[in-house]
Amino acid sequence: MTLSQVGVPTAPPATAPDSPPPGRRSRRPEGARPTWPAVTATVLLLLALAALSLSVGAGEVGPGRVLDYLLNRDGARADGRLALVVGDLRLPRTLAALLVGAALGVAGAQLQSVTRNPLAETGLLGVNAGASLGVVFGIAVLGVQTSFGYLALAFGGAVLASTVVLLVASTRGGGSPMRLVLAGSAVAAIFRGLTDVLIVNSPEAYERYRVWVLGSLAGVEGWTTLRQLAPVLGAGFLLAALTTRPLTALALGDDLARGLGHRPGATRAAVAVAVTLLTASAVALAGPVAFLGLLAGFLARTVAGPRIGRLTLLAALFGAVVLTGSDVLARVVARPFEAPVSVIVALIGAPALIAIVRSRRSAALAMADPAESAPAARSGEPAPPKRDLTLRYGAWSLLLPRRALLASLGLATALLAAVVVSAHAGQSELDLARTFQAVFGYGDRLDVLLVQKFRLGRIVAGLAAGAALGLAGCLTQTLARNRLATPELLGVNDGATAAVLISASTAGTFGAWWAGPLGALVAVLVVTLASGGLGARGYRVLVVGLAMSALASAVIQVAMARRSLNSAGSLYIWTNGSLNGRDLAIATPVLLGLAVLVPLALAVARRLAVLRFDDSVASALGVDPGRVRLTCLLLAVALAGLAVGVCGPVGFVALAAPVIAGRLAGPARVPVLGSALTGALLVVLADTLGRVLFAGVEIPVGIVTTVLGGPFLLWVLLGRKGSPA
Repeated sequence: MTLSQVGVPTAPPATAPDSPPPGRRSRRPEGARPTWPAVTATVLLLLALAALSLSVGAGEVGPGRVLDYLLNRDGARADGRLALVVGDLRLPRTLAALLVGAALGVAGAQLQSVTRNPLAETGLLGVNAGASLGVVFGIAVLGVQTSFGYLALAFGGAVLASTVVLLVASTRGGGSPMRLVLAGSAVAAIFRGLTDVLIVNSPEAYERYRVWVLGSLAGVEGWTTLRQLAPVLGAGFLLAALTTRPLTALALGDDLARGLGHRPGATRAAVAVAVTLLTASAVALAGPVAFLGLLAGFLARTVAGPRIGRLTLLAALFGAVVLTGSDVLARVVARPFEAPVSVIVALIGAPALIAIVRSRRSAALAMADPAESAPAARSGEPAPPKRDLTLRYGAWSLLLPRRALLASLGLATALLAAVVVSAHAGQSELDLARTFQAVFGYGDRLDVLLVQKFRLGRIVAGLAAGAALGLAGCLTQTLARNRLATPELLGVNDGATAAVLISASTAGTFGAWWAGPLGALVAVLVVTLASGGLGARGYRVLVVGLAMSALASAVIQVAMARRSLNSAGSLYIWTNGSLNGRDLAIATPVLLGLAVLVPLALAVARRLAVLRFDDSVASALGVDPGRVRLTCLLLAVALAGLAVGVCGPVGFVALAAPVIAGRLAGPARVPVLGSALTGALLVVLADTLGRVLFAGVEIPVGIVTTVLGGPFLLWVLLGRKGSPA
């Protein structure tokens, strides 16, 4: 999940970005300084990088011979080898880098402007997920093996995903920014889950997919591909230019935009179409180069401020500069091989993004601190418990909330039933009586081996990991006062996954269990230190967390691409969340961690509930907000790291478990125990479903939760009563 998907609040604009307040002299804000010097410098840098791109390659054609070919000096174009290297390889590749970078930059800037969220990125509309599904479907089902086939399917899948997102988002609310964000994240999750289902059942599809997903411009050979996509790119750029003025009016708010003669719904739809055309073409040409749209828009906003026209122009230039420079580096850092361009983009962009957000000019981004701008709880604020049970013994008394207690008992009963079903379900035919006998060590020896050795071990591992994820999600959502906040926000999942994959080189196929918590802790420490400490403004932590996730994802992709197909296939299943091969010995560290961390979470739950109000109210009630946040953050990191170390990054459990538990227990208290029980229940049920859904094929638990989590997100957050806050 990206940061745009957690609904990062931004300050609502009250005046036009380019208009001074009435009765005052025009004065440029810090983020709206003259941009033409920056444009000129960026254009010069872009020309230099383009010349370097034409001069660098695997061949021995240097700058002099390239210039001879371009100027046709001494009949250089008649040289067949020179014409092949420069005319058919380097020129199309350089032009593709310029166009793809500019397309992703413009798409990122447009999306950030229409959602009023400077942290929005082009994956928001499900474009990358749709393109991936199209390519994998073509390989696994249609048997496509040509580059043109990949191109057509990637583009078709991207357009399909964006169309579905637009239809879902416009069902209610007229396609508001938050509804667009939620619909995009949900549909993208469904498409990613379907992609994983196809890859799990097709080693050939995975072998090609793991190379394509890294992103590369090496496949742009000749002018045919560019000619095919040039009309689509041109239409996207033209539509983006035409929406500049309506977007400027939309920044004033929907009511004022209507008063100025614009239609907000039509403007958002036009921007979505432009973003789809640009991003789908870019993905079809170079693969899913993530992070670039966010980075280019972010860089442009620091220079141009909120001026939509100049912001779009600078975003195009910055995107072209970053991608062209990254492509040049990809060709030279690992000669005679090429490095993945998406990894180079992450290595360049992440430090740049961190440096910008720590600078004084970051105030030009107009981002509000989530802790400051999040509204105080209204209908969902903690209310005095009603009809609670009070247990008294002498001078001691214990208050038990009736509704929360009943909800926990119901969840525990459902969890017990799920464990029984999971122990009984499977490919082998065991009736219920034989299953119970095998659980206690009686009956046929093979039955006992099957149930105790294989099924019960993974059930216990699923219970432990699910409880840890549910509890971690409860803590982070309560801290952020946002039901979309999960441990992924701080790069915890990606950091833990990368650490486990690194340890796999020395500790076996799946790595050591302790690598998950260690990687999660390192990720949080880096995010905290790079953002200026826990007292830093909230948006700093969010941006640095995104940069950390990008770096960790790059490490994961490289680690997967460099392993053998069999090893990479097993690890890919684990990186999507899997309990296959998990047993009681692996789950023991998580169980010990839960034995310590759950009582601590219950102890701080009372103080954590007070943080649903403003910090000033919490302080007046005798609660130290900083200390409580630090304690809960460390608890969430430890729990999420332990869970990733056992079963990988299982998606949507940390999001869904607290939401379900909160609805069952009511808004009066933080559902700590209920979230743990719900998380365990979801993981056990998803794992059982994955084992029995297809005969002879096991679907990893993380894929099941991802496919089912998308519709759940739409139902909870886009329903009549769902709200992102």
